[in-house]
Amino acid sequence: MAERNGQLQLFVDAAFAAFDHCASDAEARRSVLQIFSRLQTPGEQRQGEGGQLPACLHLSTALAIETGSDQLRQMITRFQAMEPRLIWRRRENSSGTSSGNFEEGHANAMIIGPGGLEERSDVWIGVTLMAPGVRYPYHDHAPEEVYLVLSEGEFQHGTSQWFSPGVGGSFYNPPGIKHAMRSVDTPLFAFWALLADRTPMEREFGSTQEQP
Repeated sequence: MAERNGQLQLFVDAAFAAFDHCASDAEARRSVLQIFSRLQTPGEQRQGEGGQLPACLHLSTALAIETGSDQLRQMITRFQAMEPRLIWRRRENSSGTSSGNFEEGHANAMIIGPGGLEERSDVWIGVTLMAPGVRYPYHDHAPEEVYLVLSEGEFQHGTSQWFSPGVGGSFYNPPGIKHAMRSVDTPLFAFWALLADRTPMEREFGSTQEQP
Protein backbone atom coordinates (compact mmCIF):
# COMPACT_ATOMS: atom_id res chain seq x y z
CA MET A 1 0.00 0.00 0.00
CA ALA A 2 1.25 3.52 -0.82
CA GLU A 3 2.25 5.67 2.14
CA ARG A 4 1.22 9.32 2.24
CA ASN A 5 3.87 11.97 2.78
CA GLY A 6 3.59 13.38 6.31
CA GLN A 7 3.30 16.97 5.09
CA LEU A 8 0.52 16.03 2.70
CA GLN A 9 -1.28 14.05 5.40
CA LEU A 10 -1.25 17.10 7.67
CA PHE A 11 -2.84 19.09 4.85
CA VAL A 12 -5.50 16.41 4.25
CA ASP A 13 -6.42 16.45 7.94
CA ALA A 14 -6.61 20.25 8.00
CA ALA A 15 -8.58 20.34 4.73
CA PHE A 16 -11.15 17.91 6.07
CA ALA A 17 -11.66 20.02 9.20
CA ALA A 18 -12.02 23.23 7.14
CA PHE A 19 -14.29 21.81 4.41
CA ASP A 20 -16.49 20.08 6.98
CA HIS A 21 -16.69 23.17 9.20
CA CYS A 22 -17.61 25.45 6.28
CA ALA A 23 -19.97 23.10 4.38
CA SER A 24 -22.97 25.20 3.43
CA ASP A 25 -25.68 22.56 3.15
CA ALA A 26 -26.44 18.84 3.41
CA GLU A 27 -25.26 18.02 -0.13
CA ALA A 28 -21.94 19.79 0.39
CA ARG A 29 -21.32 18.05 3.68
CA ARG A 30 -22.31 14.65 2.26
CA SER A 31 -19.84 15.12 -0.60
CA VAL A 32 -17.08 16.28 1.76
CA LEU A 33 -17.53 13.25 4.01
CA GLN A 34 -17.35 10.87 1.06
CA ILE A 35 -14.29 12.58 -0.43
CA PHE A 36 -12.30 12.39 2.79
CA SER A 37 -13.51 8.89 3.56
CA ARG A 38 -11.92 7.76 0.29
CA LEU A 39 -8.72 9.59 1.21
CA GLN A 40 -8.19 7.25 4.13
CA THR A 41 -6.52 5.04 1.50
CA PRO A 42 -3.48 6.89 0.10
CA GLY A 43 -2.65 6.92 -3.60
CA GLU A 44 0.69 6.89 -5.41
CA GLN A 45 2.90 9.78 -4.30
CA ARG A 46 4.63 12.07 -6.82
CA GLN A 47 8.23 13.02 -6.22
CA GLY A 48 10.05 16.03 -7.58
CA GLU A 49 9.97 19.80 -7.42
CA GLY A 50 7.10 22.16 -8.04
CA GLY A 51 6.80 25.09 -10.40
CA GLN A 52 4.99 28.43 -10.37
CA LEU A 53 3.38 30.70 -12.98
CA PRO A 54 3.26 34.53 -13.18
CA ALA A 55 -0.09 34.63 -11.36
CA CYS A 56 1.63 33.11 -8.31
CA LEU A 57 3.09 36.56 -7.58
CA HIS A 58 -0.32 37.19 -6.00
CA LEU A 59 -0.15 34.15 -3.73
CA SER A 60 1.21 35.85 -0.63
CA THR A 61 -1.42 38.59 -0.89
CA ALA A 62 -4.18 36.04 -1.38
CA LEU A 63 -3.12 34.07 1.69
CA ALA A 64 -2.79 37.11 3.96
CA ILE A 65 -6.43 36.96 4.94
CA GLU A 66 -8.07 37.82 8.22
CA THR A 67 -10.25 35.08 9.64
CA GLY A 68 -11.41 34.05 13.07
CA SER A 69 -11.64 30.42 11.97
CA ASP A 70 -9.03 28.14 13.48
CA GLN A 71 -9.85 25.57 10.77
CA LEU A 72 -9.12 27.98 7.93
CA ARG A 73 -5.91 29.28 9.51
CA GLN A 74 -4.65 25.71 9.99
CA MET A 75 -5.49 24.78 6.40
CA ILE A 76 -3.62 27.82 5.09
CA THR A 77 -0.59 26.97 7.23
CA ARG A 78 -0.52 23.37 5.97
CA PHE A 79 -1.00 24.55 2.38
CA GLN A 80 1.89 27.02 2.62
CA ALA A 81 4.20 24.29 3.92
CA MET A 82 3.68 22.06 0.88
CA GLU A 83 3.07 24.73 -1.83
CA PRO A 84 6.70 24.69 -3.07
CA ARG A 85 6.12 21.11 -4.25
CA LEU A 86 3.00 21.97 -6.29
CA ILE A 87 3.06 22.31 -10.06
CA TRP A 88 0.93 25.31 -11.06
CA ARG A 89 -0.68 25.06 -14.50
CA ARG A 90 -2.87 27.12 -16.81
CA ARG A 91 -6.28 25.92 -17.91
CA GLU A 92 -5.78 24.43 -21.37
CA ASN A 93 -9.08 25.61 -22.85
CA SER A 94 -9.60 29.30 -22.11
CA SER A 95 -11.99 30.03 -24.98
CA GLY A 96 -15.43 31.47 -24.45
CA THR A 97 -16.17 33.91 -21.67
CA SER A 98 -12.77 34.34 -20.04
CA SER A 99 -11.27 37.84 -19.73
CA GLY A 100 -8.46 39.06 -21.97
CA ASN A 101 -5.96 38.86 -19.10
CA PHE A 102 -6.89 35.27 -18.24
CA GLU A 103 -3.79 33.62 -19.72
CA GLU A 104 -1.32 35.40 -17.45
CA GLY A 105 -3.75 36.11 -14.64
CA HIS A 106 -4.69 32.64 -13.42
CA ALA A 107 -3.05 29.46 -12.13
CA ASN A 108 -4.42 26.09 -10.99
CA ALA A 109 -2.61 23.51 -8.88
CA MET A 110 -3.70 19.92 -8.36
CA ILE A 111 -2.89 18.74 -4.85
CA ILE A 112 -4.53 15.32 -5.01
CA GLY A 113 -5.63 13.91 -8.37
CA PRO A 114 -4.19 13.70 -11.90
CA GLY A 115 -0.77 15.34 -11.86
CA GLY A 116 -0.97 16.19 -8.16
CA LEU A 117 1.22 15.28 -5.22
CA GLU A 118 -0.92 12.16 -4.90
CA GLU A 119 -2.00 10.53 -8.15
CA ARG A 120 -5.57 9.22 -8.18
CA SER A 121 -8.76 9.47 -10.24
CA ASP A 122 -11.54 9.04 -7.67
CA VAL A 123 -10.90 12.25 -5.71
CA TRP A 124 -9.40 15.57 -6.79
CA ILE A 125 -8.40 18.39 -4.47
CA GLY A 126 -6.87 21.52 -5.91
CA VAL A 127 -6.72 25.28 -5.81
CA THR A 128 -7.27 28.22 -8.16
CA LEU A 129 -5.50 31.57 -7.89
CA MET A 130 -6.41 34.61 -9.99
CA ALA A 131 -5.00 38.11 -10.19
CA PRO A 132 -7.40 41.02 -9.65
CA GLY A 133 -9.87 41.65 -12.45
CA VAL A 134 -9.75 38.21 -14.08
CA ARG A 135 -12.70 36.10 -15.21
CA TYR A 136 -12.48 32.31 -15.37
CA PRO A 137 -14.52 30.84 -18.27
CA TYR A 138 -17.69 28.81 -17.93
CA HIS A 139 -16.86 25.14 -17.63
CA ASP A 140 -18.43 21.90 -16.45
CA HIS A 141 -17.32 18.40 -15.48
CA ALA A 142 -18.84 15.07 -14.54
CA PRO A 143 -17.58 14.90 -10.91
CA GLU A 144 -19.56 16.76 -8.27
CA GLU A 145 -17.62 19.52 -6.54
CA VAL A 146 -17.41 21.53 -3.34
CA TYR A 147 -15.70 24.93 -3.30
CA LEU A 148 -14.09 26.48 -0.23
CA VAL A 149 -13.31 30.15 -0.89
CA LEU A 150 -10.54 31.98 0.96
CA SER A 151 -10.85 35.43 -0.60
CA GLU A 152 -13.28 37.94 -1.96
CA GLY A 153 -14.56 37.14 -5.45
CA GLU A 154 -17.73 36.25 -7.32
CA PHE A 155 -19.09 32.92 -8.53
CA GLN A 156 -21.94 31.74 -10.73
CA HIS A 157 -23.37 28.29 -11.28
CA GLY A 158 -26.30 27.00 -13.28
CA THR A 159 -28.94 29.71 -13.58
CA SER A 160 -27.85 31.58 -10.46
CA GLN A 161 -26.86 35.22 -10.39
CA TRP A 162 -23.27 36.09 -9.55
CA PHE A 163 -22.73 35.75 -5.79
CA SER A 164 -19.92 36.43 -3.30
CA PRO A 165 -19.28 33.58 -0.83
CA GLY A 166 -16.63 35.61 1.06
CA VAL A 167 -13.75 34.23 3.11
CA GLY A 168 -14.78 30.80 4.37
CA GLY A 169 -17.73 30.61 1.99
CA SER A 170 -18.53 27.19 0.57
CA PHE A 171 -20.94 25.87 -2.03
CA TYR A 172 -21.79 22.68 -3.89
CA ASN A 173 -21.77 22.09 -7.66
CA PRO A 174 -23.76 19.03 -8.79
CA PRO A 175 -22.36 16.94 -11.67
CA GLY A 176 -22.41 18.65 -15.07
CA ILE A 177 -23.46 22.12 -13.93
CA LYS A 178 -21.88 25.05 -15.79
CA HIS A 179 -20.04 27.42 -13.47
CA ALA A 180 -17.58 30.30 -13.54
CA MET A 181 -15.78 32.72 -11.24
CA ARG A 182 -14.23 36.18 -11.38
CA SER A 183 -11.92 38.13 -9.12
CA VAL A 184 -12.68 41.66 -8.01
CA ASP A 185 -10.03 44.26 -7.03
CA THR A 186 -8.12 41.69 -4.96
CA PRO A 187 -6.75 38.23 -5.88
CA LEU A 188 -9.16 35.30 -5.85
CA PHE A 189 -8.09 32.13 -4.05
CA ALA A 190 -10.29 29.05 -3.71
CA PHE A 191 -9.90 25.35 -2.96
CA TRP A 192 -12.05 22.79 -4.77
CA ALA A 193 -12.72 19.14 -3.99
CA LEU A 194 -14.22 16.82 -6.61
CA LEU A 195 -15.78 13.41 -6.13
CA ALA A 196 -15.83 11.08 -9.13
CA ASP A 197 -18.84 8.84 -9.73
CA ARG A 198 -20.11 7.55 -6.40
CA THR A 199 -20.11 3.86 -5.66
CA PRO A 200 -23.50 2.08 -5.41
CA MET A 201 -23.11 1.93 -1.62
CA GLU A 202 -22.39 5.65 -1.41
CA ARG A 203 -25.41 6.47 -3.59
CA GLU A 204 -27.73 4.37 -1.43
CA PHE A 205 -26.41 5.03 2.05
CA GLY A 206 -24.27 8.17 1.77
CA SER A 207 -20.93 8.30 3.58
CA THR A 208 -20.18 5.27 5.74
CA GLN A 209 -17.47 7.07 7.71
CA GLU A 210 -17.73 10.41 9.50
CA GLN A 211 -14.07 11.37 9.15
CA PRO A 212 -10.65 10.06 8.13
